[in-house]
Amino acid sequence: MARPSKSAPLDLTQAHDLTQAHDLTAGVIDRLSCPTDKAQIFLRDGKAPGLRVRVTAAGAKSFVFEAKLHRQTVRRTIGDVRSWSIEQARTEARRMAVILDNGQDPREIERQRQQKQAQAQSAAAAQTLTLAEVWADYIEQRRPFWGALHYRDHVDKAKAGGLPSGRRGGGKEPTQPGPLASLMACRMVDLTPERIEAWAALEGQTRASSARLAWRLLTVFLTWCSQQPAYAGLVPDKNPAKTQKAREALGKAGVKKDVLQRGQLPAWFAAVQQLQNPTIAACLQVMLLTGARPGEVLALRWEDVNTQWKGIHIRDKVEGAREIPLTPYIEHLLTALPRRNEWVFSSPTSASGCLTEPNTPHTRACKAAGLEGLTLHGLRRSFKSLT
Repeated sequence: MARPSKSAPLDLTQAHDLTQAHDLTAGVIDRLSCPTDKAQIFLRDGKAPGLRVRVTAAGAKSFVFEAKLHRQTVRRTIGDVRSWSIEQARTEARRMAVILDNGQDPREIERQRQQKQAQAQSAAAAQTLTLAEVWADYIEQRRPFWGALHYRDHVDKAKAGGLPSGRRGGGKEPTQPGPLASLMACRMVDLTPERIEAWAALEGQTRASSARLAWRLLTVFLTWCSQQPAYAGLVPDKNPAKTQKAREALGKAGVKKDVLQRGQLPAWFAAVQQLQNPTIAACLQVMLLTGARPGEVLALRWEDVNTQWKGIHIRDKVEGAREIPLTPYIEHLLTALPRRNEWVFSSPTSASGCLTEPNTPHTRACKAAGLEGLTLHGLRRSFKSLT
């Protein structure tokens, strides 16, 4: 019988040709092809137990390890025959055979190795996370549970500043950075008690009130981080913002005393009612007459006003919601307002369509009435003291 050519395809049409071991060589592998009636075939190596060469109908060839573990077939691809030499494949097959002899599955060993590698890479990447990156994730996750003003506080306190002022009469002066802006570029792992204390000492000198709110937001944020698997390793067990030095550097909030006296009411109402913008005039009066927080009044929608049962649905930032009476005078004020959109106190110039806090018009009205230092929150305090 003539000896087959070294370039002729390897004939594996007989079943015994697939089950018997072959001395793998580059020539044998090169001549190996898959019969047309099969999707793939495996050629056993005669030197390394468990080593196979797999060839598919498409012609792809790879080294494969195959053996039995607990009566189950364990098969794992070693690599492409173009990337692995025969000796390298045999060495790898022998290594896997040793693992099997110890009662372990090489596939599980590899899965654990890849998992540890992924965890190590993730931990290394986490070490570079900045406060700004985690802060953005934090407020996005917590936003569904917050009111609009609480969310805005988190955004404003972290703003970089330098943008044109959006307030009426703001002039050309750019906005100032928020109290937390200087910390945003810091890595989370660098937010030590000393770093936060230095920040508090600096901010406490110029804007203690705003910095106190920012510090409270930061403290809650760091507590949240310690409870998240993705960020827990970036913060120490003890909240780094909760230190006596940081608290003392920011000082205590003073007792606010800006309230209207009973005798000042006529002058205040007269000045507010003279404002050119009737929406702002109505808004300020509703703040005083209901005792609601400025943000709660500004967030009123027309659907919150029940003219049938004379009630107003207030979205309370503390209790969630509450109902207050719709008095005849307040109903008179609201009925006169234009219905431009969903907001009761709408604004055609605001991006949101809703009126922003009318601090400047209120200050102007108070000055005209001979009242100094009365803030929007002072209207809420006035309601409490007068009633």
